[in-house]
Amino acid sequence: MKIIKFGGSSVANTENIQKVFAIIKDKLKTHEITVVFSAFGGVTENLLTIAALAKKGDQTYRVMLQTLEEKHMNLVRELIPVHQQSMVMTYVKVRFNELEDLFHGIFLIKESSPRTMDYVVSFGERLSTFILSEALQGNGIKTQFLDARDVIRTNSRFGQAKVDFEVTNSQIQKFFKEHEGMKVVTGFVASTEKGETTTLGRSGSDYTSAIFAAALNADDLEIWTDVSGVLTSDPSLVYTAFTIPQLSYNEAMELSHFGAKVIFPATMQPAMRKNIPIYIKNTFAPENPGTLINGEVNKRSLIKGISSMSKISMVTVEGAGLMETIGASSRIFKALAEAKVNILLISQASSEHSICLAIKSDEAAIAKEAIESEFHYEIRSGEMEPVKLQHDLATIAVVGENMKQNPGASGRMFRALGRNNINVAAIAQGSSELNISAVISHQDLQKALNALHEAFFLSENKVLHVFLIGTGLIGKTLLGMIYRRQEKLQKGSELDIQVHGLANSRYMAFHEDGFDLVDPHELSEKDAKMDLEKFVRQMEEMNFSNSVLVDCTASQTVADAYERILQAKVAIVTPNKKANSSSLATYQKLKSLAKKRGVKFLYETNVAAGLPVISTLQDLMLSGDNVIRIEAVLSGSMNYIFSELENGAPFSEVVRKAKEKGYTEPDPRDDLSGMDVARKILILGREAEQELEFDAIEVQSMVPEDCQNAKSVEEFFEKLQGHDAHFAQLLEEAKAKGEKLRFMATLENGKAKVGLNSLPQEHPFSSLKGSDNMILLTTERYHDFPMIIRGPGAGADVTAAGVFADVIRIGNYTRE
Repeated sequence: MKIIKFGGSSVANTENIQKVFAIIKDKLKTHEITVVFSAFGGVTENLLTIAALAKKGDQTYRVMLQTLEEKHMNLVRELIPVHQQSMVMTYVKVRFNELEDLFHGIFLIKESSPRTMDYVVSFGERLSTFILSEALQGNGIKTQFLDARDVIRTNSRFGQAKVDFEVTNSQIQKFFKEHEGMKVVTGFVASTEKGETTTLGRSGSDYTSAIFAAALNADDLEIWTDVSGVLTSDPSLVYTAFTIPQLSYNEAMELSHFGAKVIFPATMQPAMRKNIPIYIKNTFAPENPGTLINGEVNKRSLIKGISSMSKISMVTVEGAGLMETIGASSRIFKALAEAKVNILLISQASSEHSICLAIKSDEAAIAKEAIESEFHYEIRSGEMEPVKLQHDLATIAVVGENMKQNPGASGRMFRALGRNNINVAAIAQGSSELNISAVISHQDLQKALNALHEAFFLSENKVLHVFLIGTGLIGKTLLGMIYRRQEKLQKGSELDIQVHGLANSRYMAFHEDGFDLVDPHELSEKDAKMDLEKFVRQMEEMNFSNSVLVDCTASQTVADAYERILQAKVAIVTPNKKANSSSLATYQKLKSLAKKRGVKFLYETNVAAGLPVISTLQDLMLSGDNVIRIEAVLSGSMNYIFSELENGAPFSEVVRKAKEKGYTEPDPRDDLSGMDVARKILILGREAEQELEFDAIEVQSMVPEDCQNAKSVEEFFEKLQGHDAHFAQLLEEAKAKGEKLRFMATLENGKAKVGLNSLPQEHPFSSLKGSDNMILLTTERYHDFPMIIRGPGAGADVTAAGVFADVIRIGNYTRE
């Protein structure tokens, strides 16, 4: 015997019901089956809404009732052959006449008791099961309709009745002996000894199927839903959640208790007592094996799933009067039990000074009142503090029977939470070591679930979630690098980089599973218009663990958003110098905020593209060294111009050539002004712990005065030709002294200068060619022989490589 239950969206419309019928026909080929049905999709909720309207005296309940009746009549017309419809329609009409009388009574007296509401909602299952039973008959399957009220006996606790299993099992067995054909049973409903209609509470139809499975010693129980089994976590919050192939009864119950919605503890109890396997299957993907729940413990997985509950409040009871006071805890629990408050999690300090209880938020006020009433005298005398409530919380729980044999589960859990800056308000672990639970802020829930899911289920590869603003030359080059190195990173560095957000100055797009980098998404008018506020908000709402914003723009507006992004615990990688070269206060605030929030703010490419200048300087300072002097050629474009000038070409021609090669900005004046170099030496000075402001830097511009106001780039070049002789003279004067011209920056004694210098042949800068950069660091440790850092300091490839290296550093940091 196989017991099968269908409900929810499985029986929401004709198309889905036909899929149910196909599954039933297939099962009948090999098994004797009994089918339990829930109400048609949405009907129970409609009945409750109609009752609420009638209770308020709102006559629109009649319209809703008429619509509900028509829905059932239409299903009769669609599912049952014409020659059989009359009898079924009569049954449906009689039931809705009863409902009309019931709701009219509620409308007149403006109240509805729990007993009345049980009778009202019972119509959902009674109507659906009868119609579906007759529809199966019309499909050539011999069926026997069974109203579960005739065999399941309960007490009179309306809304959540308790089953008398001795009487119920006897009556089920007797019915099956006396009736032939496939039994089609109403879920959710039962009756008292007096024949009063009761319901079985949350997930009542699943419970009905388990009751029948236990009473008939069924081979197994199949519960068909709209998901392919129990998932490792909530798929609406964890996009990488996947089906758990097998769970023990205890694991399934723990996951259910802490929020997993596919199956509920009461459902399993009858089947668990008889050791009957339970399968959770997907009506819309019947080929999927789903999840098997039985008495076995799978030894391969440390944990089986991560569940969560929202809308949680924490009740804190504390005070010196609790210490070494016998019976204080029992008084708390008794007070809450009498107030019918369900406790989800308990955490008590070893000193017994405080007890924390996690409960549903809608019961928080009741809990506070109940405890304070019980401890009225202790609070009044000062032995105990008034009860404290903390709202907007959530619970998370990692569940698995193998945790008891394998140490380190709690360490992995809290390391993952800590690495993602998720604060834990309370912790609880049962003596069975079956689960570890924690209370966290609700705003951290999605990030916590993803962090834990990656830590326990995707631990082979740490996932880094990237949001890229700036898809120009550097941004596109970066995406290409990520794609080309993806496989090697996953294998060698155990790092999986996924790009979830893309934006340029005009458009933006997001992808929950990550964009396909084989053929990168091209932003266009088909995407949303770029709005930085909306981009940041979407990034926050996606709430991935290990998130990184990569800013490949030169935008002040984007830089101004860094503070908010760091506050949201999102790391930042950027070549954009605007933030670090703004006011000293802003620079210091961002550095401090990143440290406080425990996220990385990396900007190696602010200076000298991909050269390891900033990280080297930071390491020197961290190790206790002291910078005496910095000399640097920091502009690849300027170095190219003045080294090429030595080959005899006019200055204006060399600048034009540099622009054509992409070494300068679209308007070369941005480079020739020296302002870019000034920003870079400012950043290096600040990294050397010198409190510099930009306006204190002495800058020599290479833009002649009459060229500065040129209305176009072409006009600029025309005017620049008139100064070729001046630059040729500067070059000749340097040659006459055996020296070379280099545009450089110096920092010494807290003073910074930027400008053109004539340097002797033996100076390291004299050997520079092309677009190379060079930095000389003279420190207390490197005094006689300065540290030299040299290499390409311009170009999309080297800059993108530097950004990529920073992204990988963050990935390595999250693995520590």
